[in-house]
Amino acid sequence: MEEYISENITNSAQEMSELLRIRREKLSSMCEAGKDPYAAVKFDRSAYSTDVKENYSDYEEKEVALAGRMMSKRIMGKASFASIRDAKGDIQIYVRRDDVGEESYADFKAYDIGDIIGIKGKVFTTKTGEISIHCSSIEMLSKSLRPLPEKFHGLTDVDTRYRRRYLDLIMNPDVRETFIKRSWITAEIRNYLNSQGFIEVETPILGTVASGANARPFISHYNALDMDVYMRIATELPLKMCIVGGLEKVYEIGHQFRNEGMDATHNPEYTSLELYQAYTDYHGMMELAENLLSHCAMKVLGTTKLSFRGLDIDLTPPFRRQSMNDAVLEHTGVDFYACRDGAEAIEKAKSLGLEIEDKTASIGKVLFKAFDEFVEDKLIQPTFITDYPVEVSPLTKRKKDNPGLVERFELFIGGAEYCNAFSELNDPIDQRSRFEQQAQEKAKGDDEAMPIDENFIAALEYGMPPTGGIGFGIDRIMMLLTDSPTIRDVLLFPTMKPVD
Repeated sequence: MEEYISENITNSAQEMSELLRIRREKLSSMCEAGKDPYAAVKFDRSAYSTDVKENYSDYEEKEVALAGRMMSKRIMGKASFASIRDAKGDIQIYVRRDDVGEESYADFKAYDIGDIIGIKGKVFTTKTGEISIHCSSIEMLSKSLRPLPEKFHGLTDVDTRYRRRYLDLIMNPDVRETFIKRSWITAEIRNYLNSQGFIEVETPILGTVASGANARPFISHYNALDMDVYMRIATELPLKMCIVGGLEKVYEIGHQFRNEGMDATHNPEYTSLELYQAYTDYHGMMELAENLLSHCAMKVLGTTKLSFRGLDIDLTPPFRRQSMNDAVLEHTGVDFYACRDGAEAIEKAKSLGLEIEDKTASIGKVLFKAFDEFVEDKLIQPTFITDYPVEVSPLTKRKKDNPGLVERFELFIGGAEYCNAFSELNDPIDQRSRFEQQAQEKAKGDDEAMPIDENFIAALEYGMPPTGGIGFGIDRIMMLLTDSPTIRDVLLFPTMKPVD
């Protein structure tokens, strides 16, 4: 069996090598004949494939100029059919020797699948009813030196699709549609926020402190200043400093970098939306979150009801609201806040099959672990989980009636988290205390704990108004609205380990 596989790999490599050789020989022949296939600097296109097909009555018998990649070709003596694919779709072309000229037709017959060509001709319908272009001229715009994947099987290998996304985009129109939708969704997010009076700002990607979230950062070195810097893990603190400065509604859509694991919903480099609004709280952020998501769904999909991974999801506001403890109680039968102390909570967790390594963990930390283990993946319909323990929320304002809890929520859809929101902590004394607690956790070996950010504390000491803040995972929104199973399906160039 191993010999059979090895032989087939060798044969495949030899076949590919032969195809590459043939195409390069064609390139040499063209250049020797004075027909450089890369000489064209522009092509004046008058229409796209879908323009012609969707508005046939406007184009019938009219001259058009189209350009695209040749995806198929059928040579039939003095006349041939081919199809070209442009940014919007495919269309058939009809090429006849008597119309384009003998020399041009001979050149066309030597063209390869994958070559990029420009054509001019009249729009007509074939006897079989297919809208086509009857070519009056045809020219090579760019020679393809590598063969495309075999037509009928296409490009299906997942690893190749992610590593050679350009090839994935050529061969799979549904993939192109996903990334077109991604652009639309991002635009609609901006449109919605701008309509609500938010302004978009930009904050640094490199900083001297990795703060704003519990995450392990990427570390780089600033040669000019001879110091280590961190790629940002969140935009939270600089955006809050904008609030301190009087920019009362701000947002940023940008990349974050977290030196952590990779799975179906995580990539080390990802896109987030963070926004902050003065004089509101986490309840205001709930309304914004559900309205923003339903707005994007309506604008891009035309409905707030969609299918995601085989699940029927309804993004119609309002979304369900449930406290973390109630959610854990519903799914496990354990009321952790009925425990006397952390030790009893750890024993309750153990009875559920959940081992807590930190034997000094508080009730809140145990509850948080139990929620992550037993509840999160069961939250299918949009659900705001509220009342988080203060121990796992170092940047959030405490609840007035229960200082052990904070005014925070996370939104879960289809078993995954989509956003995290707070009534932001604006007490600089409390903030310093929580940073110091995080520093102690870091000293005990927690690589994701936050360090003390003195610049941010100084900003708070000047006074920050009551503020609501929220952070969305943009890539997860893209997954949801395009029904994509993994984060790599919505990233043009996902992080991949080198083949060698």
